[in-house]
Amino acid sequence: MEDVLAEAIARAERSVVAIARVEKTPSSETLNLEVRPDPFGGRSIPYSVRPTDPDFIPNEYATGVVVDRQGLILTAYHVLEEESDYYVTTHDRRVFLASVKGADPRSDLAVLAVQATDLEPITLGDATTLKKGQFVIALGNPYAIARDGQVSASWGIVANLARKAAPLPDETHPTGRSKSTLHHFGTLIQTDAKLNLGTSGGPLLNLKGEMVGLTTSLAATAGYEQSAGYAFPVDETFRRVLEALKLGREVEYGFLGIAPVNLRPEAAASGTRGVLIERVVPGMPGERFGVQPGDVVTTVNGRPIFDADGLMLEVGRLPVESVVRLGVIRDQKRLELEVGLTKLNVGGKRIVTDPEPAWRGMQVDYPSAALEPFSRESLAGLSFDDGVIVTDVEEGSPTWEAGLRAGMLVSHVGRREIHKPREFHEAVSSKTGPVQLRLADLDGQTPPQAVVQGS
Repeated sequence: MEDVLAEAIARAERSVVAIARVEKTPSSETLNLEVRPDPFGGRSIPYSVRPTDPDFIPNEYATGVVVDRQGLILTAYHVLEEESDYYVTTHDRRVFLASVKGADPRSDLAVLAVQATDLEPITLGDATTLKKGQFVIALGNPYAIARDGQVSASWGIVANLARKAAPLPDETHPTGRSKSTLHHFGTLIQTDAKLNLGTSGGPLLNLKGEMVGLTTSLAATAGYEQSAGYAFPVDETFRRVLEALKLGREVEYGFLGIAPVNLRPEAAASGTRGVLIERVVPGMPGERFGVQPGDVVTTVNGRPIFDADGLMLEVGRLPVESVVRLGVIRDQKRLELEVGLTKLNVGGKRIVTDPEPAWRGMQVDYPSAALEPFSRESLAGLSFDDGVIVTDVEEGSPTWEAGLRAGMLVSHVGRREIHKPREFHEAVSSKTGPVQLRLADLDGQTPPQAVVQGS
């Protein structure tokens, strides 16, 4: 067993890095100086400790995993902060200043980039095959102990699967608690391997040395010892998010447009399984494809649903434009509905370094991307497939000069109806001269036209 553990650690540790987060110092402030004693009895002199110095101890620290030889490193999104620099130390003690390539608050994942071309990517495993009781190994930088790049290891078993992160405090949420990530709906691997502060972003390994999870350090309940560690599972959703972040792209998630609630105890006691649809957002896919308030959803793509969080997770992890099959009980009859998903408006700050190219100075998106996911407000009575919403217009660009502004909806390019951003880009990609756009009717008047000049 010792040999197996040692070999698994040796296969993976070269792909794990220490991360130091350093708040940017305004130019008007002086650097902190440390006084070091002279070992030969001479006069001590002030010494500037920089983030690249081996003796530098950061106030904020974490772990990362190499996912590409060309300098891409995966870590947890919650490691990031505004106005900060990030220093990455590799296993061979090289220190790099890193930039954020992409960050996604819903998955709590982020990718950093450093100027290196010879890093060793970790091997990804498959968390869907994990079982309770399997041995796992965690590598990380607890309390910045591994700040020299020599990662620390702990081990334990898989204690449980599909666990939920505790809701976060949120004064704007009706209950005062919000579920802002997919992991709040039940994705987490629970392990009894020791995961102290600073291990966030490190790999959880199986005994083959494959990464089956990305560890996260969660604070213990006040007054109690932290009894469990957690990791984000390496599954299909994880891989999809990772590939988007490695490219610096936005990560998109599907949106059904329904508000589920758990069944009443008496319904559950009678043997009914599923969740009750309390409300359907007007104009969103749920309504347009036939979901009604009062329906009980029992399955999603054949998977049984036991509570509202389970429905939110199964739908929310799917990509935009996925077709989802809902098993429904309505008036004591069983139905199956197929619904095409639109795009969820993800809360929190996303970092996208390679956005979709603007067309003549204008960016467009799904209308649902401008809608609070479960607000009681609809977007001026429009539906998710009435066109594409203008999200940004560069001042002075051809689209700006044509009168287009953020918040407008484009329903036609020439005579072609547009329902999705992909259709919009297909329609305009080959056009070189003036292009006529029709805007969606917002006020009951004749839809206005806009002619965008071009060459």
